[in-house]
Formats: sequence, C-alpha cells, structure tokens
Amino acid sequence: MPENRSPVTPTVVRLPQYTKADQDEILGDSDDPFGVASTGLKWLPKEVHFGVRHDRRLVAHVGLLRLPVVIGDVRTEVVGVGGVAVASTVRGRGLARLTIAAALEHAAAMGPRHALLFCRPPLVPLYQRLGWHPLDTQVLVEQPEADVVAMPLRTMVTPLREAADWPPGTVRLLSLPM
Repeated sequence: MPENRSPVTPTVVRLPQYTKADQDEILGDSDDPFGVASTGLKWLPKEVHFGVRHDRRLVAHVGLLRLPVVIGDVRTEVVGVGGVAVASTVRGRGLARLTIAAALEHAAAMGPRHALLFCRPPLVPLYQRLGWHPLDTQVLVEQPEADVVAMPLRTMVTPLREAADWPPGTVRLLSLPM
C-alpha cells in the first residue's frame, strides 16, 4: 500500500539578489514578461527580494523598495511592491499569496504604514483577494524624459499596520515607479 504523504508546503526565502537570469527562470526569456512595455515607463529595481524554489528552480518572486511619496499635502514613504512573478507551471497553488505575505511581513518592519503596487487591470481581482485596495485617484510618477507622468496602470495599496488609513488626495511618487 502506498505511503500517504501530505504535500510539502513551499517555503519563502529572502533572496540575496534577483537577476535577469532569475526572472527568466520564473517567467521565461521575454522582452515584456510583465506585459507593461506598452506604457513606455522606466522602472526602479527592487532592493529586497523574496522567492520560492521548487525542485531547485526559482518559481516565485516578490521585490520591495522603500520610496518617498506625497499624498495630498502629506509627505511620507511607502514600501513599493513589484516584480511579482509566479512560473506558469505552478500557478494556482497559492504561491503569489504565500510570497506576497512573507514580503509584506518584512515590509511592515521597514517603517512605512502602507505598501503600494502597480498592476495591469486583469490582476486587480487577484490583489483584492490578497487584501489590496485600488486607489480611485490619479497617481503621478517620475520619468527621465517627462519629469512627471500619470501612472497608466492600476495603483493598489494595503496597510502594513492596524488603523493605517490611506490619506485622501492625489498621489505623487517622488521617484521612478518600482
């Protein structure tokens, strides 16, 4: 009789670095792996990285970066979340939820009260299921040639602490987007 084995729960680890080769390992070699090249935006690399390996292969990633922002007339900081990726062969197994949760736990210790991300509209329901909230206000980001542009992607936020209400007003990220 075969031995009953419960599936191994994937473990999220902090990655010492995240390279183009790592991204290709997850998403394949593509000129536009996140489907955002049409925006023409320049993006910042993330500084803190979390990932999941399965059979020695990197199959999921989330990156973080602390950024200055002005919301209405309040200058503060957010933890930018980006580079969220799950290999197509393991999607639907909760790896995005697991990896984002680990990254947000770390983000809560970084100081800012909120995390912020940009995503394509089809991904909004996924992030909402993970506790993120879409912003219904214009978000401005810096760009090398245009100084400031309106973010064409959906902006979503999540609190990193209890009672961390998002202030009202236009949002201006005082950097390139992450």
